[in-house]
Amino acid sequence: MMFSTKAEYGVRVMVELARRAGECPVPLAEIAAHDGLPLAYLEHLVARLRKAGLVDSRRGSRGGYMLARPSSEITMAEVVEALEGSIAPIECISQSADGSIVCSRESGRAGSQSNACPTKLLWTRVRFAIVRTLQETTLADLVLEPALLHPTPLPTNQTVPPHRQTVSPHASRKSIDREPLTTGA
Repeated sequence: MMFSTKAEYGVRVMVELARRAGECPVPLAEIAAHDGLPLAYLEHLVARLRKAGLVDSRRGSRGGYMLARPSSEITMAEVVEALEGSIAPIECISQSADGSIVCSRESGRAGSQSNACPTKLLWTRVRFAIVRTLQETTLADLVLEPALLHPTPLPTNQTVPPHRQTVSPHASRKSIDREPLTTGA
């Protein structure tokens, strides 16, 4: 799944506003020039962010945009949904008004297994993983930990250093605590 430039550029605007939080309003032209982004497109995106209550604006010679709330209270789920709409990994999966996930290819017959979508489980899990990640990531996280956005690629044929290794959340505690086996020499 790929998000469009709406999400990419919109998140970049929000990060820049978070970096300058507490200062005077930031003119959108400054952000556009700083990040090499098209000003007219950013104006369109900021209008969506403003409508969602994520940014405020001030008019006048010292006008510009600022965050409507502290960056620690703004989740990436709010930002992306304001810019992209409902998150769906593929076109046929959507969220209904009651919050359930619906596949447009399934028949509407209650209890009918014959027309159940065979891949709905997969795409539902993908969607929830994406949404969960966006909900757990705040704008403050992006400002405070920019190194996570640009991981250093490992050279080929090298192993991951121990301090950069991650453990699956499903790994057992015993496997984490175990010392590597060594043979006597």
